[in-house]
Amino acid sequence: MINAVIAAVGIMLVLSLSRVHVVIALIVGALVGGLTGGLGIDATLKAFNSGLGGGATVALSYALLGAFAVAIAKSGLAHALADKALLLVDRQDAAGGGQVKWLLIGLLWMVAIASQNILPIHIAFIPLLVPPLLYVLTKLQLDRRLIACVMTFGLITPYMFLPVGFGNIFLNEILLANVSKSGVDISGVNVTHAMGIPALGMVFGLLMAFFSYRKKRVYDLEKIERVEQVAVQYNPLTLMVAGLAITTAFIIQLLLDSMIIGALAGFLIFSVSGVVRWRETDDLFTEGMKMMAMIGFIMIAASGFAEVMKATGDVKTLVEASASWIGHSKGVGALLMLLVGLLVTMGIGSSFSTVPILAAIFVPLCVQLGFSPLAIVCIVGTAGALGDAGSPASDSTLGPTSGLNIDGQHHHIWDTVVPTFLHYNLPLLAFGWVAAMIL
Repeated sequence: MINAVIAAVGIMLVLSLSRVHVVIALIVGALVGGLTGGLGIDATLKAFNSGLGGGATVALSYALLGAFAVAIAKSGLAHALADKALLLVDRQDAAGGGQVKWLLIGLLWMVAIASQNILPIHIAFIPLLVPPLLYVLTKLQLDRRLIACVMTFGLITPYMFLPVGFGNIFLNEILLANVSKSGVDISGVNVTHAMGIPALGMVFGLLMAFFSYRKKRVYDLEKIERVEQVAVQYNPLTLMVAGLAITTAFIIQLLLDSMIIGALAGFLIFSVSGVVRWRETDDLFTEGMKMMAMIGFIMIAASGFAEVMKATGDVKTLVEASASWIGHSKGVGALLMLLVGLLVTMGIGSSFSTVPILAAIFVPLCVQLGFSPLAIVCIVGTAGALGDAGSPASDSTLGPTSGLNIDGQHHHIWDTVVPTFLHYNLPLLAFGWVAAMIL
């Protein structure tokens, strides 16, 4: 009988790649997984419904961030940024235009990395920073698939390599803690050393993305102009208010660890200042929530999907079954463990939730096969991180889509999920296997 996780993830991926909406793909995948896992229709629906609340907080956060993003657009910030950047392009020759392109790519790359450690706000920066820059990126004919790969790199690589911010949680509190809990002495393990080679795989994937999407890609400027209101008039006062609102939102997000309160505070600053007229707030708020509705519903459905996967018990069964396939080969063992990690994370959508599940079975198996403590940490950490990029339900792919698709010209599956899967999961699989064999 086929494993429920394989069935559910397989159906979800096939439907998504066939351009069936991701929410429908997740619901159908969850039903197939639940029935395959022997839950029955009632228990499957009960598990799915109980899991929906897990994504509600992030969904509401994104709805409020969407309203905040529309208010930022109305302030004229998008037009101001576009004017400045395009002025630089006009003053320079073709090489100069390239400098502006690399400046914008570098900005998004650095902010994405900083969102994991220096300013640990994760994906909250994307709806605020990317839409105002999208008009300029469109004028420069930058391929948005490259931007998606750049941001996904910044959202994943820091936490799987640097033990700071979210990296401290993933590497120390989750990875090392669960490996130790499973009976391995980690006292002499340098977690950065253990994850260094897999992190190089992410760097390799990023470099390949720059090659793959080096050509210009034309988008409809009229669509982005309608969404971002780039023709709106602005003045220094409205730009100051926009700066204050964004700064306030970030500070509150850091202090209270709440995207909801941060976005609400930023929106209220726009309302009180008069940049957004009081009688316009209802329509503007609704417009922003509609803009982020798809991302929110995918996150909610993904939480229900993950709960069904856990309820079947077949996640553990899959992990245990892989042990019987391995035999005594370290090479086959490392490869199978990484592939199982890829499958499980793509279904659950979270590396942080995957590691405790994998560690309980993989660590004793690694010990039996003779892997060193350093290699064990590497295998479990890489198996957990695999699938974060390239999963339709991961916030590392949903985040970039939320910023790049506000004008409907960036498809979540074919422009974010597939490019990030190809450029990150495949190199991470290869580099992770090599690391396991030599550490």
